[in-house]
Parts: sequence; C-alpha cells; structure tokens
Amino acid sequence: MASGPVLTIHRAADEIGGNCIELEHDGHRLLLDAGSPLVGDGTTAQQGAIPRTLDTSKDIAGLIISHPHQDHWGLLRLLPASWSVWSGAASETLIRMTASLSGGGIAQRFQTYRPHEPFSVGPFTITPFLTDHSAFDAHMLLVDVGGRRVLYSGDFRRVGRKAALVDRLMKSPPPGVDVLLLEGTTLGRAEAFPTEAALEDDFVSLFQRTPGRVFITWSAQNIDRTVTIYRACKRAGRTLVLDLYTIDVMERLSALRDTLPRLGWLEVRAVITSSMKWMYESPNRMNAPAFVERVATSGHAIGAANLAEMQNAVVMLRSSLLRDFGKKGVEPTSNDAWVFSMWSGYLKTPEYQQVRATFEAAGATFAQIHTSGHASRDDLEEFARSIAPRRLVPIHSFAWDEHLDGFENVHRLRDGEPFAIR
Repeated sequence: MASGPVLTIHRAADEIGGNCIELEHDGHRLLLDAGSPLVGDGTTAQQGAIPRTLDTSKDIAGLIISHPHQDHWGLLRLLPASWSVWSGAASETLIRMTASLSGGGIAQRFQTYRPHEPFSVGPFTITPFLTDHSAFDAHMLLVDVGGRRVLYSGDFRRVGRKAALVDRLMKSPPPGVDVLLLEGTTLGRAEAFPTEAALEDDFVSLFQRTPGRVFITWSAQNIDRTVTIYRACKRAGRTLVLDLYTIDVMERLSALRDTLPRLGWLEVRAVITSSMKWMYESPNRMNAPAFVERVATSGHAIGAANLAEMQNAVVMLRSSLLRDFGKKGVEPTSNDAWVFSMWSGYLKTPEYQQVRATFEAAGATFAQIHTSGHASRDDLEEFARSIAPRRLVPIHSFAWDEHLDGFENVHRLRDGEPFAIR
C-alpha cells in the first residue's frame, strides 16, 4: 500500500517569490508553481534559478501555475519542454505575452483549468479557487492525493475587486485540510492597506484638483488597477491614454471577460510611440505589425505629440515612454502630476529615480497611490483560522520566524526539506 504524500518546498520557505513546491506520491510528482527568485529591487533573476533540490532529469505528472507573476512561473524557460503545464486561460495569455515582450517564448504545452472545477493529473486531483490578488486570474490550489488534502494559498489579499471570493472561501472552506501552505509576504509591515475602491476615490480627487495632465506608472498586467484608473477617469471626465502593450493586454483579456475597459470604449485612447511600435513590429519580440496597424487606423489612436494639447489626459507612463514623449516635445509642466502606483521599492531604482527627478524639476505634483497585492497580517490570521488545517506550513516571506504568534499548528520547513504528510 502506498504511503502518504511527501511535500517539499524547493524554494520560498524563507523568502518572497521564486515559489517552487513539490508533492510526491507513489512515484508521481506534482509541482505547484515554478517561479524565478526575486532580487533586492523586486525584479526576477534567472542565474542559478533552478533550486538545487529540484530534479529536472525525471518527468513530472504536471506543473500547476497559480497566477501569472514571474516569481511563480519564471522558471518555465529553464525547465524541460516536455513537462506539462496547467494554468488558467488568462494566465497562459499573460505568461506568453510576457515571454514574447522580453524576446523569447515558452516551449511547454499548456492545458487550462477553470475555477472550482476539479481536474486530475496522475493520482492528484486539483481544485482551483479564483482569488483576489494584484495578478489577474490568480488562484488558490486545493490538492487531494493519497487520502490527504493540501491547500496552497498562492498569493492573495482582501482589498481588491475580488475580495468577496476570499470571504466566500473563508465562510465555506474546504473541509479536512491536512496542510495549508500559507503566504506571508506582508508580515513585519505595520501599515494599513487601502482597498481598490478607496484608491479610486483618491485618483478622482487628484484628477479633479490637477489642472493639467496626470501621468501614472502602474503595471499593465495589474488589471484591478487599470479598472480603478479607468473608473476614476470616467467619474472625473478625463480620457485614459494607454500604450500599445496595455491596449494589447486589455484587448486579449476582454476576449475572456467582456466587462474590461479596452480600445473602442469612449474614454480610452491608444498612444503609439516609437519604442512600443518597434517592440510590436520586431520579429524577435511581439512580432505583431498587423496589431499596430489596426490600432493606428482604429479611430481611437493618437500620436505622442498630441499629448501636448490633451490637458485632460490620464497617461500610462514608464521610463521608456517618458523618453518617447520627450522626443515628440511632450514634457511635464507645473500643471501636471505624476502618480507612482506600484510597490514603493521600484521607486528606488535608478530608472524611476530619473523619472521622479524629471517631474520634480518641472514643478509637477508627485503622489503615491497604491495598495498591496498581499493579505495583511490580520487577514492571514483570520484566513488560517477559517481553514483550520492540521498543519500550517509557512511560505513566501522573510519574516515568518519572527511572526508565528497568532498562528496555530505551525510546521516550519526549510527549502529542500521533505515532509511526509501522515
């Protein structure tokens, strides 16, 4: 008779990002995420990225991706092309877009899962639960195997536009969870996390008191934030100007969810700049010249130079776009504002220090309007109590050892340490 499953955290037992978790049962292996490790500035690294305890010489039953952030899927390019990968449909779209944007592709064949619909991979039965996170299409993963039940939280929060999904799971949790793999990204952080609805109000207020344009830096794949900014534009009577990549992201995802704002909506315009045009026309990158032509002739596109006269515009901004705008004579003024709507650590990088210096030199207003993509400590504790696992295994944090109080039945693992679930 087969013994119980064995859990191994190959990476992320003592760090944020780079998640790589294995469940082994009766010779069959299942991976939950295969992420690139994060470096100090929050970017992902490839060198030395494959965990030393992960055996890539043997086949696996499957690799299940929880969501499309690179610290959860970024190892795909380094893993065998023969390995089967499962993800949500939108996650596959975003993963392949990210890979193309940086020059390359993903060799593995994907199969897609649907929320709340169990599927089998070898002896493993996986049930995905759509959850609230700054990544679109994020899921928690429930795995049943060998008479044991493991719930992997992935990354989640309770302040976004899908917070009700987490609340619903907490009110009716899966029974009999033997192991809860719980993220702890925010442990050690004391600040409160505003809701996306509160951010919308903050954006509206800024839009109304700013006489000129508002430039905003945010992630094109943070769909909650795009929706928040779009809704604020609509309330304040402003036009949202998106770059080609963000237009592409929203168009592809709207094919899966038709309520998302996109080109063709009254308040949305596309700006075509030289760097993004090159990115989309290059055979080694997005390789989509027809997309550029379609956007350019849509009747909803503008050139960068037009922004000089669009004082009601809310403009997507990243450092490369600022350079493109400057080449067309579009410079910030004292009537404008720049909002940084990402993790504050990115603001310390040289590229965004330069952006900030440019706006400060012009006398423009600066603001940070952002919230976390991860659950607060209070929400982590409440979630753990609602699931009531026999064992809680901490992951995805640098600070679990200092913040274990308030959590029950904790079983601390280290990277590469096998744990037999009895």
